Amino acid sequence: MNQRILLITGWGGGTQLLQPLQQALIQQGHDVELINIFNALDPIVLQQYTEKARAFDVICGWSLGGQLATILVDQVAQHFAEHKVLITLGSNPCFVANAEWSTAMDQPTFQSFKHSFKQDAISTLKKFGFMVCQGVANTKQDFLTLQSLIRAQNLDTLSKGLHCLEQLNNVSILKNYTGYQFHLFAKQDFLVSYKVEHNLRKFAGEFFKTELVSGSHGFPLFEFESISCKICQYLLQITQTNR
Repeated sequence: MNQRILLITGWGGGTQLLQPLQQALIQQGHDVELINIFNALDPIVLQQYTEKARAFDVICGWSLGGQLATILVDQVAQHFAEHKVLITLGSNPCFVANAEWSTAMDQPTFQSFKHSFKQDAISTLKKFGFMVCQGVANTKQDFLTLQSLIRAQNLDTLSKGLHCLEQLNNVSILKNYTGYQFHLFAKQDFLVSYKVEHNLRKFAGEFFKTELVSGSHGFPLFEFESISCKICQYLLQITQTNR
C-alpha cells in the first residue's frame, strides 16, 4: 500500500539534501512531499503545519526535521485524534542536554555555536556541514558532495531553527505517543550520539522501533538507497500487520 509521506529536512542544508531520498521513496511507489524546517515555537506557524500534516499518512524528518515531525504527529493526535506514522532519521528528541536528557550537546558547546552563527553565518554553516559528514572514512568526499547540494538559506529561518534546537524537548512525546514510531540512528554520527538509540529502546512499546545503521549524521543523504528501503520495509510491515 502506497503512503503519503511528508518529509522534513534538517537544519542548515535546505531541502536539496533530502531530494535523493525523496526520489528513492517515490520510485518505490510512495507520494512524498519534501519541505524545509519551520518555527514550531510559533503557535500560528505550528497550526498551519499541523493542518498540512493531516493530509499525510507518514511524517518523517531528519535531525531537527525529526523533532518537528514528532511535534506534528503529537499535534495531529491532540487536535484531530488521528495517529500518523512517525519516522525520524538521526534525530535527538532533545538536542541540547538538560537534567532530564543528558545524551545531547552540552549547553556551552551549543551557545558557542549559536554565537558563531550570529557573528559569521556562512563560515559557521560550512563548519556545521563538515560535522554532518564527520565520523566516516570518506568524510572529505562526502563534504564536497554536501557542499555541491546546499543552496543559500534564509538566515531568519535558520536563526529560528537554532532556537527550536535549543528549546525543543520531545522526550515525553516519544514516551507517550501511541502511534507507530520508527527511529533510525547512525553509529558514527558526530552530532547525535548512537547512545540516543540505546536510550530510546527503554521507551519501546508495541508500536515503537529503533535501529542503528552505519554512517555519519548525513546518512539520509549518503545512504539514501538503503534508508529508503528500510523505510519502505517498515511501512510494508505496518500495512501487513493491520490487514
